[in-house]
Amino acid sequence: MMDPRKNSDLVPIANAKRQTPNPEPIKDSAERRTPKYVVLLLLTALMWSLGGVLIKSIDWNPMAIAGSRSLIAVLLIGLVKPSVVKQLSWVAFLGGLAYAATVILFVISTKLTTAANAIFLQYTAPIYIALLSPWLLKESVRWSDWILIFIAFAGIGLFFCDRLSLAGTWGVIAALISGVSFACLTVLMRRQKNRSPETAVFIGNGITVLVALPAMLPATNLGRNWPWLIALGVVQLTVPYLLYARAIRHVRALDASLIGMIEPILNPVWVMLAIGEHPAPWSIVGGFVVLGTSLTRSLLASGSEVPRAGGGEAGVVG
Repeated sequence: MMDPRKNSDLVPIANAKRQTPNPEPIKDSAERRTPKYVVLLLLTALMWSLGGVLIKSIDWNPMAIAGSRSLIAVLLIGLVKPSVVKQLSWVAFLGGLAYAATVILFVISTKLTTAANAIFLQYTAPIYIALLSPWLLKESVRWSDWILIFIAFAGIGLFFCDRLSLAGTWGVIAALISGVSFACLTVLMRRQKNRSPETAVFIGNGITVLVALPAMLPATNLGRNWPWLIALGVVQLTVPYLLYARAIRHVRALDASLIGMIEPILNPVWVMLAIGEHPAPWSIVGGFVVLGTSLTRSLLASGSEVPRAGGGEAGVVG
């Protein structure tokens, strides 16, 4: 028979166990993994920012450059992600068309005008997304969006205040259209986020190769150009798009948008350091106006999002 005194000795111990505060809740696996995907997005933006300096370093026509880097990309994506072929759809095909227009126009604009003009104007995409969202994504547009759209277009007008050559003017126009196609690509990739966003990228690179093929033949200056073409196709296009497609499913739209702003800031910096190209004063002012409105809209849009399991809805831009 147990001694009652021993039972009484155990009471304080039991009470102490009951009074011990609960340990901190263990973060779920998705929350623990988020920093990893933020780093992937950071690497993506850094690699994308090399586009200006690599395109400027290649002595070849813009269409041939666009086609060559997309040829490398379509081969690598087909090798690394062969399942994209099984995910074909009309939405992916339309996304591929938007992708092809984006990459072709970006190369053309980078060749014809400054790298700063090309990348700043491509980042007008969030403005066009605000116009497209009510019809394609069933997302409402607020009065603040229209104010930001007006400010952004005022910033775009500043690009034309500088003395531009005829080629420079066409470069600015190409960059503006690339912003529209980039917005369409964003919307269409959002609609594919639960399936395979990589499929639109794969199709788009294939379309780019077909469109640019006549300009790629005959190949010229390959002895000098091939290292830059390999770097452009692998480091600046294929790898970052694959990293982006993996990361965007796990990171909030706010994080993706803020990190993406690194690209238009670093792109002209690399060109200035490597080639000595300096953007014109009005272009710098207009660029900061455009980036400022895009950033503001991204912050406002992300602030109105309702977090969901798995990190919430993620967007490409804005």
